[in-house]
Amino acid sequence: MKTITHDTYLDWVIGHTKTRWWHDSAEAAELQLGLERGAVGVTTNPFLANLALARDRTLWSGAIEEVLARDLSAELKAEALMRIAVTRTAERLLPQYESSRGRTGYVCAQVNPLRAGDRDAMAAMARRLHAWAPNIAVKLPATLAGLDVLEDCVAEGITVTATVSFTVPQALAIAERHRAGSRRASQKGAEPGKCFAVIMIGRLDDYLREVAHDNQVAVSESDIRQAGLAVTKRAYALYSERGYESVLLVAALRGDYHLTELAGADVVMSIAPAYQESFVTRDFPREERIEVPVPAEVVERLRQMPEFVRAYEADGMTPSEFIGFGPTQRTLSQFAEVGWKLMEAYR
Repeated sequence: MKTITHDTYLDWVIGHTKTRWWHDSAEAAELQLGLERGAVGVTTNPFLANLALARDRTLWSGAIEEVLARDLSAELKAEALMRIAVTRTAERLLPQYESSRGRTGYVCAQVNPLRAGDRDAMAAMARRLHAWAPNIAVKLPATLAGLDVLEDCVAEGITVTATVSFTVPQALAIAERHRAGSRRASQKGAEPGKCFAVIMIGRLDDYLREVAHDNQVAVSESDIRQAGLAVTKRAYALYSERGYESVLLVAALRGDYHLTELAGADVVMSIAPAYQESFVTRDFPREERIEVPVPAEVVERLRQMPEFVRAYEADGMTPSEFIGFGPTQRTLSQFAEVGWKLMEAYR
């Protein structure tokens, strides 16, 4: 049993800055610890849902066996199994959602990653996931098709999380489509859905590291570790400048620096249990660093890679190019192969 201590770095962040955090796991024991540490939401994806189903099978055995006994297609079986992990988590967050009047307490539920270009399939699934619980944030990919569905969902009052997103142009496109959907809702006199715009900060670094090695680009490991930070800080500055209503959600951390260098930002950080341990057992300088820029010389070295330019510049990509971006394909493949397909084959 882990001990909950107070006055940790994580306590300082949530108690003295605008930065909030969501727990990045659906496992029951880990969730309890995350909530005790101050998480105000939960991120899940097909990989994390499958992991929770495996580790918490005894806890959820009745519901799991009921799904397995039904004559469902592989896709619907995966969805039904994911529903168990997501709704059990949503139940735990519901009191927070209700007491905050919908400001916090959301749990993500992601559409089938194999359908990232299929508008009709994603739209239908988004409506089903939305109906699972009042505090569901439906996760849609930041592809052109996913953005179309996102706008429609927001117009219908469905809260969404735009995921598989790594770049400034994706973050901006998400915010603009959220605005468009919000206008449509307002024209009907309806309450628009909220929007969380993901930047998978570490996955961008992972990709650029491989690009740099393959092309023998003259950048250091320190430069690579600042690439996602540079993109996130630029997106955050543009969000602040343009007054977007969407909230940036920084995910896929690869080190403590991904929080310490963004501390003070009005964003949500998605923090996995392993990194939570670092933030509650080690201390870091208690300073807001969101306004501290990545050094210009680092950005210039990173600009040697066209892939970084596409991620960093506001007009680096058009929405029709999002689905073909390297990290997009890698991440969709991972979510499918070690998440969704495993749930389809679950026994």
